[in-house]
Amino acid sequence: MTLVGVVIGVIAVILVSSLGQGVKDFILNQVGTFGTDLIQIEVKVPATGKASTQNAVGQATGIQITTMTIADAKNISKLPNVAATAPGTMTQELASYQNTNKRVFLFGVGAGYSQIDQSTKLSEGAFFSASDDESLAQVAVIGSNIRDAFFGDDDPVGKSIKIKNQNYKIVGLASERGAVAGFNYDDLIYIPVQTMQKKILGIDYIRFIMVKVKDEKKIDVTASDLTAEMRRLHKITDPSKDDFGVTSIKEAQATIENVFATINILLLALTSISLIVGGVGIMNVMYVAVAERTFEIGLRKAVGAKSKNILRQFLWEAIFITFFGGMVGIILGYLLLLVLSYLVASFGYPIRFGLSASSISLAVGFSVATGVIFGYYPARAASRLSPMEALRKD
Repeated sequence: MTLVGVVIGVIAVILVSSLGQGVKDFILNQVGTFGTDLIQIEVKVPATGKASTQNAVGQATGIQITTMTIADAKNISKLPNVAATAPGTMTQELASYQNTNKRVFLFGVGAGYSQIDQSTKLSEGAFFSASDDESLAQVAVIGSNIRDAFFGDDDPVGKSIKIKNQNYKIVGLASERGAVAGFNYDDLIYIPVQTMQKKILGIDYIRFIMVKVKDEKKIDVTASDLTAEMRRLHKITDPSKDDFGVTSIKEAQATIENVFATINILLLALTSISLIVGGVGIMNVMYVAVAERTFEIGLRKAVGAKSKNILRQFLWEAIFITFFGGMVGIILGYLLLLVLSYLVASFGYPIRFGLSASSISLAVGFSVATGVIFGYYPARAASRLSPMEALRKD
């Protein structure tokens, strides 16, 4: 029973460390599929941070930023290190084909999107062109799930679906891609951004601009150039009034790592409570052991054992107990990680929860530290016993 608290605490440390690392690696890999040479410019509520809660809540509660336009994308495309730009916006609409209706995500993007997102590949047809965008052509590229819902195994290219009671000719079929960072790209319908603005949403603004750089080594400089150009275009002199945010993929990955590091620290602090409970149990057991072995302590001192020898004996006993509990916790934690990896994979998420050297070191370190901290005082009490009083108590 003394070991239970330590075992549970070590299992919690193993799970928190390994699960956090596994989810972080999965998200970073998903974000990395877009490439590391991309910069995203998004609308932002002025006087808020681009990654702040205030900005997210503000836009979620209906604050509309209408200052970013197609003209902004055309202007920043002239910057020296910009290879391609793709302005865009998103919405949901009801799409239909014959007697089948489905609510779908519409992804309005510029023709340059096919150059920027290399992971969006077409299995049939072609992506729409810049002339399609400029002429407000009613064309679409559909995801594989949309094809399955409307056409089954039939070839959809050349056929038309209705969106907002208007016919859109399918010019391309995107290859199956799956979910990226929780968003399923197979459920998308891509249409020219200006067609979406004028014929579906009735607006003249966009929500983001994706930028591909020529030289990835200059991505930070390019991000600064984009910020300066957007401020010039929007006539902003006070940076606190920026109505946009510029974020590179590398910056996004660094932010994700920082967020997970903070979450892991908080969770490890919570899981340490179970180790503290286990440590208190060990301390009580060691005090009982000292009381029951008083004669043994007195006898050892009578034949020449020093106080430091007694201290080390009981301290090592406490460390051994917690170390053994740590080993049991590591084994059980590893088995639980295997089960969790299997369950997560069965839901279609390729997340691997492995037992890393850092999580093992952390678990062993926690367990040994618990033995040292909570075993010291009983060990010191044993080392301070007088030989005469200890022998007299038997």
